[in-house]
Amino acid sequence: MSRFWSPVVHTLTPYTPGEQPKITNLIKLNTNENPYGPSPKAIAAMQAAVNDHLRLYPDPNGDVLKDAIAAYHQADGIARANVFVGNSSDEVLAHTFQALLKHDKPLLFPDISYSFYPVYCGLYGIEYRPVPLNEAFEIDTADYSDGGAIIFPNPNAPTGILLPLATIEALLQAHPDQIVVVDEAYVDFGGNSAISLVNRYDNLLVVQTLSKSRSLAGLRVGFAVGHPDLIAGLERVKNSFNSYPLDRVALAGAVAAFEDEGYFEQTCAAINASRDTLTTQLSELGFSVLPSKANFVFARHPQRDAAGLAQALRERAILVRHFKQNRIDQFLRISIGTDAECAALVSALSDILQ
Repeated sequence: MSRFWSPVVHTLTPYTPGEQPKITNLIKLNTNENPYGPSPKAIAAMQAAVNDHLRLYPDPNGDVLKDAIAAYHQADGIARANVFVGNSSDEVLAHTFQALLKHDKPLLFPDISYSFYPVYCGLYGIEYRPVPLNEAFEIDTADYSDGGAIIFPNPNAPTGILLPLATIEALLQAHPDQIVVVDEAYVDFGGNSAISLVNRYDNLLVVQTLSKSRSLAGLRVGFAVGHPDLIAGLERVKNSFNSYPLDRVALAGAVAAFEDEGYFEQTCAAINASRDTLTTQLSELGFSVLPSKANFVFARHPQRDAAGLAQALRERAILVRHFKQNRIDQFLRISIGTDAECAALVSALSDILQ
C-alpha cells in the first residue's frame, strides 16, 4: 500500500487468474488452455511476420483481422463495420464495460459466472446486481428484468452450461432498450454463436476470443461483433486508451487461424470427444458432472471435499481449478486435456478415492 495510490485503488479486489506454476512433468488442467497447438498455418504466418517491418507500428484499426472475421461470418451478413478487435477478450470486455454498460440501473449478470465482471464494475464505478442461477446452475432469463444492461457468458463459466440461441433471442426481444452482451469464450465447443442475431438486434454485442478454440492464449487476441453504433463506442474508448492494441505478429497469426478452418474443426472435435469421455469416466467414479458445452467440465463428488481433492491431485502434479465461492466450493473445474492427460487424471482420482 502506498500513500500515492489513487482512491479507487484502495477499493479494488483484483481478478485472480489461474495458476501458472513451473512444475516438472505437470498436467495442467486449471486454465482451460487448448491441449493442441495453434494451426501450423498460424505459426508460419507469425514467423513470416518477424521481419524488418516490426520497426513500424501496426495498423491501429486491425482492418486485416476485421476483414477475416467478417469473411468467416459472411453468411450472417457481418461486415468490417460490425467488428471490433482488441488485445484479448478481457480487454474487449473492459472497453465494453466502460463504453456500454454503465447506466442508471444496475448491470445484471449471473451470481456464478466469470469473476472478472465484478472487478470491471469496481474499476469503472458500475452498479451491478448478481442474478442467482437456478438450482440446476442454469441461467433463467426470466430473472433478468429491471436492469440497465445484461452480460453473461455462453456457455457459462465455470459451469459450462449452454443457453440455447432461441432463449437468447427471446431475451433480446424482451429487453429492446437494454444492451445484452454475450461472452462467447467457449461457444465453439458445442454452441451456436449469437453472431447470427447481430443484424436483427441493435442491442446485441457478442464477444469472442482466440485463446480457447484456436489455441492462441499466448497471443492475446479478442474481438466483438455488433451493430456499427456499438462498435463505434468501443472504438472511441479504445482510441482513448491504446491506439495500437494488436501487434503485427498477432494480426498475422490471428488472420491465419481464421483461414485454417479445417484445423480449427479438427481440434474442437477432438476436445469435444475427450470431454464426453471424461464426463462418463468421472460419473463412473461417483462424481456429479454438470452438462458442459465448453472445453472443461464442472464436477463434484458427494463424499469428498473438493479442496482436498484438488490438493491431492496437485501432489501428483495434476492441476485443476477450485473456487472457494459460495454454492460452488465443492466443485472442481477441470480443463479438457489430451486423451493421455485425461486418462492420467482419471487414474489419479481413482487412486485418491480408494
